[in-house]
Amino acid sequence: MFCLLYLVIVLSVEVSGEEMSAEIMKDRVSLLSFKKGIVSDPGKALESWNSPGVHVCNWTGVKCNDGGDQVEQLDLSGRSLHGTIGPSLANLSSLFVLDLSKNFFEGHIPEELGNLLQLKQLSLSWNFLQGKIPDTLGLLHQLNYLDLGTNRLVGDIPSPLFCNNSSSSLAYIDLSNNSITGEIPLKNECQLTNLRFLLLWSNHLEGKIPEALGNSSKLEWLDLESNMLTGELPSEIIRKMPHLQFLYLSYNDFVSHDGNTNLEPLFASLVNSSNFKELELAGNNLGGEIPSIIGDLSTKVVQIHLEENLIYGSIPPDISNIVNLTLLNLSSNLLNGTIPPELCMMRKLERVFLSNNSLSGEIPSALGDLPHLGLLDLSKNKFSGSIPDSFANLSQLRRLLLYENQLSGTIPPSLGKCVNLEILDLSHNQISGIIPSEVAGLRSLKIYLNLSSNHLEGPLPLELSKMDMVLAVDLSLNSLSGTIPPQLGSCIALESLNLSGNILEGPLPSSIGQLPYLKEFDVSSNRLSGEIPESFEASSTLKELNVSFNKFTGNISRKGAFSSLTMESFQGNNGLCGSIKGMPNCKKKHNFHLVILPILLSLFATPVICVFGYPLLNRWIVMWICWLYCSWYVPKYNIQMPPFDCNKIIWHDVILELIELGLLCTQFSPSTRPTMLDVAIEMGRLKQYLSDPSSYLIQEASLKGDALV
Repeated sequence: MFCLLYLVIVLSVEVSGEEMSAEIMKDRVSLLSFKKGIVSDPGKALESWNSPGVHVCNWTGVKCNDGGDQVEQLDLSGRSLHGTIGPSLANLSSLFVLDLSKNFFEGHIPEELGNLLQLKQLSLSWNFLQGKIPDTLGLLHQLNYLDLGTNRLVGDIPSPLFCNNSSSSLAYIDLSNNSITGEIPLKNECQLTNLRFLLLWSNHLEGKIPEALGNSSKLEWLDLESNMLTGELPSEIIRKMPHLQFLYLSYNDFVSHDGNTNLEPLFASLVNSSNFKELELAGNNLGGEIPSIIGDLSTKVVQIHLEENLIYGSIPPDISNIVNLTLLNLSSNLLNGTIPPELCMMRKLERVFLSNNSLSGEIPSALGDLPHLGLLDLSKNKFSGSIPDSFANLSQLRRLLLYENQLSGTIPPSLGKCVNLEILDLSHNQISGIIPSEVAGLRSLKIYLNLSSNHLEGPLPLELSKMDMVLAVDLSLNSLSGTIPPQLGSCIALESLNLSGNILEGPLPSSIGQLPYLKEFDVSSNRLSGEIPESFEASSTLKELNVSFNKFTGNISRKGAFSSLTMESFQGNNGLCGSIKGMPNCKKKHNFHLVILPILLSLFATPVICVFGYPLLNRWIVMWICWLYCSWYVPKYNIQMPPFDCNKIIWHDVILELIELGLLCTQFSPSTRPTMLDVAIEMGRLKQYLSDPSSYLIQEASLKGDALV
């Protein structure tokens, strides 16, 4: 079929009036066959391949030799192509560059690619290729660049790939970020003498680093991290690589020399690498002390990663000889002692990680003299003393992590000069005093502010409202007092706010519930009161709420953001009721003094009109109102009313008594208000007085007697 298609095209296609050569026609057919495997071309990269009159050598991604009769390069990298890689590409006999990287190709790598004997560069990285690496790629003796990284390849590395003859031309090998298993198949009789880059990181490789790798004396970049490699650190192999610049062995199962107690041989092997720049040995459980010979490393070294090991002892002062070091990570080890003053002389330092050790003493104030320091992590140690004021000089500081130490004193207001600070974590220390307004007003804080578990006191600074980009604020477990400022509603990016474990009081601001991204809110164990604003229930983002152990009151419904909450979020608030499981049902409360007041007012309103309405209203209206009063109220309570033109003095006395009784019923304190029994007794006395004024005299002391106190 391929031959028939080739014959048809040869007989029918002319370009610029001339017939194409047989060789270029064959390449054209191969490319069109490959194109049939492309199922999606969103960028229309291959549109020109269908255009009549366009020579093959002018197709997108295609380059030919000077004569225009052979395809030598096919570069379709980064074109977002979807499909499979067809075997027809193997017919491009003169091809020496094939780059299909950064696409969405699936399926297997065709074994037929091993027929491209002129191929020098093969890049299929950043796709979704599956299956094993074909053994036939070992037949590509001219290949010097091989990149199959970031795919879904499995199985062992084919031995012919690393050892197809006594010497290989391969200078660059990248099989990283796949699921390749087995050992590194490099035999002693094989020499990758031209190899400069070997990247096998993030696979499932096991076994030891082969000694034959020491023959690759030109190696500049060795990245084997995130595998399951074992054995001693390859000091002798590294010693044979004077051009080595990057060594990444992190997250394997290597051990140091002499039973995992001696790191000096590894560092000594690197001293000969005059251009060495980066060392990563993290996450290997390496034992031993950091040797003083570390100071003899190349002054070109910019990064050292020794974190997550079992390294003990102190930080050697000699490390300061690495004058161009920008990153030092010694975190999560067993280091002790103090921070050597010499460390503060490394003026190029940008990131320093010393967390999770047993370092002690005071934090050197000279750290504030490092002009480029952007990250300082001293957390989870035993540092004591106060936070140096000199940190105000760190204008580039973005992250300051000092949590879980034994720091005391106050928060330096001068930290407010760190105008680029994005994270400030001083939690779990013994810091006292107030939160300085200069620190609270740091608008640069974009990620989080954590001052929890200290001895801070005083009110919440209003300046906190200036943090309109911060994502999380934790001020819990302190002794902060006063009210929660409604202005915190200006922190519009806030996702988490924890104010629990303080002595805050007053109402809960509705503005906080209106924060558009709030997910977590905790004010438990305070003295807050009042009702929980409806804005919290109406929040569409709130997932976790804890208002327990306060003095909140009111009805809590199982709606909106509250629908997924349990009683744990509300416990310890005796005034709350509602439909949350475990919460008491709300009962309708009767405010008797508020009910009695309008009744009493209505009782004396009609007599007042009757008494004082004569000079003000038409007589017939007043007579009608008084008649209504006498004909309804008097028969209902069986009162013996005097004639209509009754003694106005009697009514005057009754009205005064009713007014005074009404005022007593509206007293704010329950202890000073009369009871219902008191009111009933007094109303009976008034009834008796109206019926027979001569039989009973109203005395002012009666309402102020012991019964009403």
